[in-house]
Amino acid sequence: MSRDASELARRLARDAEAVCRHYLSNGKRSGRYWVVGDVHNTPGRSLYVRLLESPKGAAGKWTDAATGEHGDLLDIIRECRGFRDFREVAEEARRFLRLPRCEEKSAPKAMRSRASAGSQQAARRLFAMSRPIEGTVVETYLQRRGIARIRHGGSLRFHPRCYYRPDEHLPAETWPAMIACVTDLDGRITGVHRTWLDPGGFDRVRLGKAPIDTPRRAMGDLLGNAVRFGAADDVLAAGEGIETMLSLRYALPALPVAAALSANHLSAMLLPSGLRRLYIARDADAAGDAVQATLTRRAEDAGIEAVALSPRLGDFNEDLHICGLEGLRAALWLQLVPEDVLRFLHSSIVVAE
Repeated sequence: MSRDASELARRLARDAEAVCRHYLSNGKRSGRYWVVGDVHNTPGRSLYVRLLESPKGAAGKWTDAATGEHGDLLDIIRECRGFRDFREVAEEARRFLRLPRCEEKSAPKAMRSRASAGSQQAARRLFAMSRPIEGTVVETYLQRRGIARIRHGGSLRFHPRCYYRPDEHLPAETWPAMIACVTDLDGRITGVHRTWLDPGGFDRVRLGKAPIDTPRRAMGDLLGNAVRFGAADDVLAAGEGIETMLSLRYALPALPVAAALSANHLSAMLLPSGLRRLYIARDADAAGDAVQATLTRRAEDAGIEAVALSPRLGDFNEDLHICGLEGLRAALWLQLVPEDVLRFLHSSIVVAE
């Protein structure tokens, strides 16, 4: 990259969120990332732009989890505007950098505040402040989702008054919340996922979640990491949602599982060294099809056998809730590799008995 291009990329990265809001207006901020469908500003959640520098990488760097493409903010400008000549890209970048932004003076302070609030340190602090789930509304919530035995291995905690801010202009509210720790391959906490719960009970519409616009939110560094239940050795099952993977863990207690929290994060999840077989617990939707294809390709490139686990209904928690534990196990029997039937399924039935 030329000196001129490097300097432009560096200046754009200092104001990465403003660049994203301007050129990728169909996306939105999610923690330390801007998420959107692709570099052409298509709505969706496949492309992630890093907004703040961290040990994971520099601000302004982006990756498309669906295609594996990556680049910087100059590439975003080029693709979004359809430029082919770098002179056009550079001219557009300079034009953007000269645009007046009324929030410019307060932006650094606001960015520092958001960075602090959504940092790894804040995530670790929230998890440490929380308490065990036993006897709490978290236990009740999961049991009403059909997960009668919650084998979470310490990855879930409960906070009785977790802050929820509807948006930056409204005051914070407090709701009880299920707090799940997001960890890297070495077990270090890099983030947390919060599910705000309704202390008043369970209904079919919200399924026990709080009556707020976004009852699920994550903070910290999520990309590549996951909420883990059990230590993976040579076999691992990976999927999207916490309830989905806890349902598999309930049916197969000896099987280590990981919840990547979204389809796009699942596509980009880092795989442990020494892994021999990866079960992809996909959801039954178009995103699940895309995740299966991407993650299968990544696993096979790493010499790992990839096996899809498909639910009968929308996801495995729905299967558990509607079909029951034995119905879920019967469906898994047909999809597990034969040697794993004895290792995980039969042993699970013996343990249950």
